[in-house]
Amino acid sequence: MESTQILDIGKEAIFLLLKIGAPVLLISLFVGLIISFFQALTQIQESTLSFVPKILAIFMALIIFMPYMGQNLKLFMEHIVELIIYSGG
Repeated sequence: MESTQILDIGKEAIFLLLKIGAPVLLISLFVGLIISFFQALTQIQESTLSFVPKILAIFMALIIFMPYMGQNLKLFMEHIVELIIYSGG
């Protein structure tokens, strides 16, 4: 395998990581902003008020986006296996 192919695989892996992680991170960011606005408006500074809803939102996002994540990982792994098979090793 040439070094350019290895760099391309690394670039694809980093892009896949961003593509898979972005929905969950964006939902966490959005829920965090909503909770922050709520805390600023009510002046309630309870730390669990920001932690628990974010954790619940992340779990729900993982449940919702798990098929999308699995399909992307499956396609990437099939691509890697094809590269291994066709490179002769």
